[in-house]
Amino acid sequence: MISNFTTLGVSEEIARAMEDMGWEEPTPIQVEAIPLGLKGTDMFAQAQTGTGKTGAFGSIVLQRIEAGMKIPAAIVLVPTRELANQVSEEMEKLSKHTGHVCVPIYGGASIEGQMKRLEKGADVIAGTPGRVKDMINRRALNLSKISMVVLDEADRMLDMGFIEDIEDILSAMPRERQTLLFSATMPEDIKRLASDYMRKPKEISVSRDEMVLDLTKQYYISVGRRNKSWALCRILDIDKPKAIIFCQTKRMVDILDERLSDLKYKAEAIHGDMPQSKREKVLRDFKDDKTDILIATDVAARGLDIDDISYVVNYDMPDDVDTYIHRIGRTGRAGKEGVAVSFVTSEEEHLVREFELRTEMTIERRDVPEAEEGSRDTIRRVVDYDQISDVYGMVRFELNLGKRDGLGKVGLSDFVSRAARIRDVSIGKVQIGDESSVVEVHKEFGNRMTMDVPKTRYNGKKVYVRVIQEKA
Repeated sequence: MISNFTTLGVSEEIARAMEDMGWEEPTPIQVEAIPLGLKGTDMFAQAQTGTGKTGAFGSIVLQRIEAGMKIPAAIVLVPTRELANQVSEEMEKLSKHTGHVCVPIYGGASIEGQMKRLEKGADVIAGTPGRVKDMINRRALNLSKISMVVLDEADRMLDMGFIEDIEDILSAMPRERQTLLFSATMPEDIKRLASDYMRKPKEISVSRDEMVLDLTKQYYISVGRRNKSWALCRILDIDKPKAIIFCQTKRMVDILDERLSDLKYKAEAIHGDMPQSKREKVLRDFKDDKTDILIATDVAARGLDIDDISYVVNYDMPDDVDTYIHRIGRTGRAGKEGVAVSFVTSEEEHLVREFELRTEMTIERRDVPEAEEGSRDTIRRVVDYDQISDVYGMVRFELNLGKRDGLGKVGLSDFVSRAARIRDVSIGKVQIGDESSVVEVHKEFGNRMTMDVPKTRYNGKKVYVRVIQEKA
């Protein structure tokens, strides 16, 4: 197996570490980036999280700098604290037989403790731009010997407003250096950064069909907002996965965390408003299988590198394809199959078609798993009028009244209006049958139709109402 990596130019010491980590063959980004990087060439590479890019730039860095330095010779800039820790851990594993020391520095942790680690000596720094700049200003971090710099997840760093910090840091190190830039997307700001701070960079890209998503089965479930928790609990109860659940907002993460914890699921949440010590404990518990479910925002989960995640659930559907790919890349790793399920409301179904077109991958429709016979749902399914209404917000209801009761369209409409206290303008089409009829009512009055109308009688006849769940 070592030869699979040494043929790229990787040293035997680093290749042996890769074998110890269970790596069998290089990923596409490693095949393209490692030989180029080992020549000392600047490059900017388009690659998603989960494609093996840390192994790519990590092996380049470790092979091109000496071990045992008092002042760091390489620095990796990353957008989040979690990623700083994970890059540092990966570099530590890769340097098992070389003896390099990598120190992570990031905000939210003791600056004094990090300064003491730097004083002991470091070969590589993995840090967030804010804390790195702070360390430079305090004269605790000396960049005068830097010969290599890596910008990892560059697009995310720019999205988070780190551009000025990054430019200040790059200006504080020697101009004669090798610069490697990795980004999931290549907006104009990234290209400008590359042209301003890199020397004749080579551009490489891992195309979508080469991404490490072959082992991930992708599904979507059409479900309204009110029934997402019901659908999620069905999946958790039946499939019992080790799962990451993605929400769009920190508030939704907290709500879902409280809801699942109250229902006795082994779940924990992670987002940017939590103290760093709490975030690190949550990740440790998840990695050590003390919890089965991690509920996260995109920023908090950026760069997560846990190989045994069997499910990713998009509780809230992302609105861009790059975020979607980043999320589902958390599963189907290290040769293990994974499942990605997206909860999609009726208004969001166009996103499924768009993501399929842009990724050239199939996202199959799936029903909520059937509960086992005799078992009860953890959360009861409710009628979601938003999900079943048409584009005008109208929902269809069947009543056990019709022509044999002496009713026409106007008469039935008047009866519904009185019984449910609904204005005429909120009643749509009426289809009269002999013994039953269908009436369209605006979704705002759905509960009145099912709760108030059955309390009434028409000419002494008890009235029954049924929601028609299928759209016309």
